[in-house]
Amino acid sequence: MKKMKSLPIALCIAGSDSGGGAGVQADFKTFTALGCHGTTAITCVTAQNPKGVTGIQPIRPDMVRKQIETVFAELPPRAVKTGMLFSTEIIRTVADFFAHGKRPHLVVDPVVVATSGAMLLKSSAISALKRELLPLATLITPNLDEAELLIGRKLSTVEHLKHAALELFERHGCAVLVKGGHLKLRSDAIDVFYDGRVMCELIACRVHGVSTHGTGCTYSAAIAAHLALGESLFSAVRLSKGFITTAISESYKAGKHPVLNHQANKRAS
Repeated sequence: MKKMKSLPIALCIAGSDSGGGAGVQADFKTFTALGCHGTTAITCVTAQNPKGVTGIQPIRPDMVRKQIETVFAELPPRAVKTGMLFSTEIIRTVADFFAHGKRPHLVVDPVVVATSGAMLLKSSAISALKRELLPLATLITPNLDEAELLIGRKLSTVEHLKHAALELFERHGCAVLVKGGHLKLRSDAIDVFYDGRVMCELIACRVHGVSTHGTGCTYSAAIAAHLALGESLFSAVRLSKGFITTAISESYKAGKHPVLNHQANKRAS
């Protein structure tokens, strides 16, 4: 009998996107493309398509925890990524598990607002996110808008991104990737990484003419997948920058809408 191949396991703790473009659906596509076995703990069910979010139904916090515990019992992940957590109660449930139990690499994507503008995190939950979950993270991956919310001021230049990364590291004690794709007056897509030792710019050509959602979910899921595969943190970030850039540039149409192509740079098995 042929020996079975063993795949590293990654877990996403996030919301479900009925349109398949973001959330756990995007995470799962990313894990599979990069050669990981994906597992999930769903925090919310959203009614969503490329035009927007029409409904959100949160999962009970005890059920969120039960999903996480059940995955860890038989399928212990090497890396975990969090996305849409929605409420203070869910954030506290997730934070409590990792504060008092096993803690693999934890990538926290502080999802606040959908690309369409819908609020995916209650305003009352932001303080719990800062106080209870971010200090447990290996890496946090705010985009420009999320970084502004966490810092409390506007960011409009690369130097602002660097100062924000430094400040977030000093506040929460975790590595930071501030994504600058929303920076205006830039012809490229630049992100800033800081881990307490190295401040680094990651630059890619901006892909024009493609407007899609799920890029942040995919980027953070790719980082978690690369960590599960044994890459160092910076290597995981660097490789994931390439992954998301290719996924955007090779987007395809589903109906009338462009969708990220997670299979465009599929890892060879």
